[in-house]
This record gives sequence, structure tokens and C-alpha cells, in this order.
Amino acid sequence: MNSSQDLEARLRRAARFFYALKDPVRLRILVALAQTGEMTVTELVRAVRLAQPLISWHLARLRAVGLVQVRRDGRLARYALHRETLLQQYADFLALLNPKPSEEV
Repeated sequence: MNSSQDLEARLRRAARFFYALKDPVRLRILVALAQTGEMTVTELVRAVRLAQPLISWHLARLRAVGLVQVRRDGRLARYALHRETLLQQYADFLALLNPKPSEEV
């Protein structure tokens, strides 16, 4: 992949990442997960005070960009913030803004 294609791919990833973060409900979900670790949808419904279908819909968006991971515990799904993805995406975005002298933008 040439540097132009690489740049475009990185920009698309950054756009998807920030699009996922643009919604206050999704931010509230991420904050709740960051504070508690793992939570079920039922626990998130209580914490965020929204209906279960809406929480599930937002969780799907967060999972699509890798910000939330799910772990099955029998019949329960436990959701957690995927901090590594958050840090990687943020670091990559900062690198796009501050390229090394040898990088083309």
C-alpha cells in the first residue's frame, strides 16, 4: 500500500472512531464501563437510564469500531471498554496531525 492509500485508510479509521464518539449516549456508556469495568446490558440500562434496545443499539456501534469488547459468561454478555483500541486510535490520530519529518501528508 502506498503512502497515499495508507493515509486514506488511516483517515477513514479516524473518521469512524470519532463518529462513534460523537453521540453523548455512547460517551455515557464508555464512561460507565470505564468506571465499573465489565457490565451487562441490564446494568448499563440502570447506569445510563435509557431503554435496553437503545443501549444495545449503541453498544453495537461501539463494538463495530472496537471500543467495546464483549465476554460471554454463560448466557450473559459482559461488556467492557477496550482501552487499547481507544489509545491506539487516539495516538494514530495525533500522529496524523504531527507527522515525522520523513512522512508525507
